[in-house]
Amino acid sequence: MDNYQAIYDAVRSRMGYLDTSYLVDRIVQCFDYSSQISAAIQSIEIHHTSPHVLMRPKLSIDGDQWCALYGENLQDGVAGFGDSPDG
Repeated sequence: MDNYQAIYDAVRSRMGYLDTSYLVDRIVQCFDYSSQISAAIQSIEIHHTSPHVLMRPKLSIDGDQWCALYGENLQDGVAGFGDSPDG
């Protein structure tokens, strides 16, 4: 038990030289997610104002292509075709 006390005392005496305020600041910075939260909110706001979200096109498959249709039909509406819903 005496050996443990000596080791404890030695470690504790060295800890007096640590700048604990610096360590606390660094720890807080590691857990500061405010910039990530701001970026996520901005991304959501941009997404919710995108035309495909506001106008909600009808998606369907026409042959081997996807069709995004704004409007009631191909003659009166606006349509786009692609190999995927994204493209």
